[in-house]
Amino acid sequence: MSHPVPTKDEKYRDLLDGLHSLERVVVAFSGGLDSTFLLHAARQALRDGVLAVTISTSYMAQAEIEEAASAAQAMQAAHRVLDVPFPELLRDNPPERCYLCKKALFTLLTKVAAAENIGHVLDGTNLDDLDDYRPGLRALGELGVKSPLLTAGLTKQDIRDLSREHGLASWDKPAAACLLSRIPHGTRIEDAELRRIDQAEQFLKELGFAAVRLRSHGGLARIEVPREQLPELIEADRRCGIDSRLKALGYRHVAVDLAGYRMGSLNVKTS
Repeated sequence: MSHPVPTKDEKYRDLLDGLHSLERVVVAFSGGLDSTFLLHAARQALRDGVLAVTISTSYMAQAEIEEAASAAQAMQAAHRVLDVPFPELLRDNPPERCYLCKKALFTLLTKVAAAENIGHVLDGTNLDDLDDYRPGLRALGELGVKSPLLTAGLTKQDIRDLSREHGLASWDKPAAACLLSRIPHGTRIEDAELRRIDQAEQFLKELGFAAVRLRSHGGLARIEVPREQLPELIEADRRCGIDSRLKALGYRHVAVDLAGYRMGSLNVKTS
């Protein structure tokens, strides 16, 4: 006999029950949809037994670091930003970069937890992440990082719906990924290139394109927006000069990807 599928509210109760048992936690906090919801739930369950930690590197969009700080403040959560130099093992943007990055950064978070005598580090992995190409999940398992949203069986849609019901401004926030995902694997990474991509994407977001990727191929900028927004992108170029703005940043050619926005379009899958 099959068991009924739990509702999102039942999953949320399970999430709170699981968090209650942890007593004190460090939450890896990016300020995105999942980690914001996780921090909110942890605060509900553990009150002051929660430390949110945001890691700031040159391959993370500066606006996202600032949004994380604002979100933590809105939740009155203890929050710390760790400034981390560019990990040299990522300098050539290897295909296994997500694993190497997660291993390096979450090792730092486990050290923060140990120094504060906190027994658990949490991340915002959810059930839908298992269907995507996520090599970083292996690193989390190796380090003993807990994923309470996954354990509770929460999907991305559950998290959006619950976030909206709980009044979290992040409920409709598009998925984010580090700036290394904008550059092909095997390409030497320079800090100036990361800043250029960040500036270009921030400009496009200010024009109203919330879900946007600027894939950088040397002198070519390839813009991805949802296909239904392609006419808006062309109109925005006419009004606001996207082509000229990106060329002022140093790109020789600016192209629009007709396939539209999609996560991981530069991924190289390895077994």
